[in-house]
Amino acid sequence: MLQHDYLLEVIGRFVETVSASLRGALCDGDFARVGEVERAVGELLDLDARTAMALSPQSLVTMMTLSGVGESVAAYAAYALDKVALAYERQGDDAEASLRRAQATAIAGAFHADGTIPEEFAELEAGLS
Repeated sequence: MLQHDYLLEVIGRFVETVSASLRGALCDGDFARVGEVERAVGELLDLDARTAMALSPQSLVTMMTLSGVGESVAAYAAYALDKVALAYERQGDDAEASLRRAQATAIAGAFHADGTIPEEFAELEAGLS
């Protein structure tokens, strides 16, 4: 029960941070906020953000599997990374966008979260559309 409560708290903080940062990056054009999302993803996965973002898609999935939290947070991480890819595309950084999208796709596929938008991101998603 404590682990479940802790996980809900971590996810809640993640959603709050990522939502604000993605609004800044995608709605306000403040692309510096992309780094905040990447740091939040790293923290969610219990990895150093710089290391996590440098990993190949399959290596990131492997690290998530080894950490034991992959299944619980996959949809959140995949969603955030997909939106980060969109921000990089808008910034004209196709290489970084491609890596983030590949990471998001690998996570979603490995943990059966394909196309899943976590309900906690529904309001953000509506605002981005």
